Amino acid sequence: MPSPDTAQIGTLLPWLDLFGIAVFAATGALAATRRAQTMVTATFFALVTGVGGGTVRDLLIGAPVFWVHDASVAALCLAVALGVWVTPQRWWSDTAFAWLDALGLAAYAAFGAAKALGYGIPPVPAAVMGVVTACVGGIIRDVLAGEPSILMRPELYVTAAALASSVYVALSLAGLSPLAAGLVAAIAGFGLRGAAIVWRLGLPSYRGGR
Repeated sequence: MPSPDTAQIGTLLPWLDLFGIAVFAATGALAATRRAQTMVTATFFALVTGVGGGTVRDLLIGAPVFWVHDASVAALCLAVALGVWVTPQRWWSDTAFAWLDALGLAAYAAFGAAKALGYGIPPVPAAVMGVVTACVGGIIRDVLAGEPSILMRPELYVTAAALASSVYVALSLAGLSPLAAGLVAAIAGFGLRGAAIVWRLGLPSYRGGR
């Protein structure tokens, strides 16, 4: 089984990964607490949202499923769920939720693309793996919570993840270090998602050929 070179993945990217996991775990826990669910449900939502995208990515690229072999990941999701559970709901406004989610999206997309490249995945599929990493957890969360999936919204969300992962792949192929590529990619994805939040940017919807 191939294994990525530590130098290739870089020192910053694992921190981007953990940050993305923590943010998405928080969004999962919030989806449960906003529906007055139990602590067990909040914990479950946090875990599946935090690791969902990375699990699918690892299965597709032939890597060991990361959180199964690293106890700190599940512990992080549990700690985040507990933190959400014990803090006042007013701390978690829709605006704060959206900006935290934007940060996690950009960070997780960059790391997902980096890990795929590290396992020898070609550039285009590697960029897709960045999108999978950043978006699948949120899709699972929305399905479990009975919310419309992020895939069914016109707002720039998946597009921002695609930008972050594509920028990372392009800069890596251009010879930039993982540190520089990861930072630029995450900033680009966050910038686009932030612009969509502020100005409500979205893609045009299908008009039936009219």
